[in-house]
Amino acid sequence: MRPDRFPDIDGGTPPSVVMKALTSAKPPTIYEVARRAGVSIATVSRSMRDPELVADATRARVQAAVDELNFRPSRLGRSLAEGRHAANGIVFPDLVGPYYAEVVLAYEEAASELGRSVLILATHGRRDAAEAVLELAARVDGMAIMGNTVDDGVVRAIAATGLPLVLLARPPVKGVDTVRTRNEETAAALAGHLAAHGHERIAFLGDPSASSDVAGRLAGLAEGLRAAGLPAPEVVPASLDMAGGEAAARGLLARRVRPTAIVCGNDETALGAHLAAESAGLCVPADLVLTGWDDIFAARYAGLTTVHQPMRELGATAARWLHERIADRQQDPGRPVRRRVLPTRLVIRRSCGTHSPEVES
Repeated sequence: MRPDRFPDIDGGTPPSVVMKALTSAKPPTIYEVARRAGVSIATVSRSMRDPELVADATRARVQAAVDELNFRPSRLGRSLAEGRHAANGIVFPDLVGPYYAEVVLAYEEAASELGRSVLILATHGRRDAAEAVLELAARVDGMAIMGNTVDDGVVRAIAATGLPLVLLARPPVKGVDTVRTRNEETAAALAGHLAAHGHERIAFLGDPSASSDVAGRLAGLAEGLRAAGLPAPEVVPASLDMAGGEAAARGLLARRVRPTAIVCGNDETALGAHLAAESAGLCVPADLVLTGWDDIFAARYAGLTTVHQPMRELGATAARWLHERIADRQQDPGRPVRRRVLPTRLVIRRSCGTHSPEVES
């Protein structure tokens, strides 16, 4: 419809002028609220986000200004007012596989509930991993760093800038919160279980140099076998995926004297080893015992003996801790450094032989 077809409005004001006024109207900003209340924009933001931290009289003035102006805060506005990005960073070794998927989904869900978005960086295959992590650190309010993605020197350099950090599934660094899961003790329990079944030739599939978790599992397994009077396991390097497990197990099972049990660094490696055993005409568990780690969904259907670890709790804890550290930066920078090791448990299934009826099938 052409403007000249509108009837005159407001005592003869041309319709084009009215339309321009309507389309150019803008919602009130946090700056207007601050001016009306006589406070800074940071105080407005804090009054709406953490009212218990603002004096009653000040909070009342801010609320009155908000009501008078019909102000509705946006996430971007809050971020600008507080000098923050409203985003967390998380650095992962890889985004492929159910373990990483579970951890990152839990992290993202917890961060979203806390009103924060998440920027994800996977370092697998990157030669510039350290530079990429440092660049991400400049774009977020805090960061979780998982596994052996960057060395401790990079972690210390980022921590020195004051950026809140949480380490996830890796050894602690002084002054930085760390959450991880138990490896050594549960791996030793697995070793005792295999020894009780009479296994003496035991191999380990995994690369301890690539993952502190895998290194801990190998150390615990070796200690458990030593306690049972058995030699340390043979270590066969393998990537933590089905292809790596299948390739490593194929060479191992082609030997004239092969192991009677293979302990794998994770469930995906174990499922790949299971394929290699089938290709070699071997039956699990009659000819070969297999175990994994993580207790992913597929492990239950494969009847795989494994170690259950709280993957979702791992990710959610890191997100909550990081959120608290970001708040601490302005409110309580003296909070003690936290260290938490989440429990894991051995889950016995049919891939390591016949057991009592209470064992999962």
